[in-house]
Amino acid sequence: DPRLTQYYRFAFSNQYTSAGTHTVNYGNGRGGGIVAFNRIQVDLLPPNYIQHHTAAADGFGDTAALIKFRIASANAEHGNYILTAILGHTFASSPKNGAATDSWNPILAGGVGFLHHFNVESALGGTMPTGKIAQQGRTILWNSLVHDHISPHVFLEIENNATFYFAGSHDGKIQNFITPAAFYIYRQKDWKPTHPVFTFAGGMQIATSGFHTYNHNTILEMRVLF
Repeated sequence: DPRLTQYYRFAFSNQYTSAGTHTVNYGNGRGGGIVAFNRIQVDLLPPNYIQHHTAAADGFGDTAALIKFRIASANAEHGNYILTAILGHTFASSPKNGAATDSWNPILAGGVGFLHHFNVESALGGTMPTGKIAQQGRTILWNSLVHDHISPHVFLEIENNATFYFAGSHDGKIQNFITPAAFYIYRQKDWKPTHPVFTFAGGMQIATSGFHTYNHNTILEMRVLF
């Protein structure tokens, strides 16, 4: 998300691998963020809990943090756009359910609104492990989505998520998902900008590439914006 917001996200995902095994992820790599300065947001993403339903050991995943810097933006009267640079770092804190080493995640994200109720967002980034490249490989990630605000409380989304693999066991492969989703926004009747906003969201990742490590991943989230 290119926007700077103060939030906390509670998330849950339920997915099936290409081999048919069932994995449940409590947390799903989400966490909270604080707008520390006018153009800077800092996020902390605590470890998620992964339940495999196989012989693999259940347990907590890795911890991550990121910082956002808003490069440029304008409100609805002056262009309705935003461009943000993001730098994330994942700490290899789980030997059984996490990465083999730490990694850096640079991202450039932007968005623009039009026709009063549509907006388009896109992000291009990558995952760069600090070691064991032959084992883990590197990835380039490209996400694009369209929002349609059909009412003050409901909006729909469709997202395309592509991952390009370099080195590692998936070298040269591409994984792609289409994710339709719906959001419900709750505000109290006498809402003011100083009051919290609650968002309830649900979607499903559907694989559209021949190669995919999982499919039909149901994602549920609750977001508190403050």
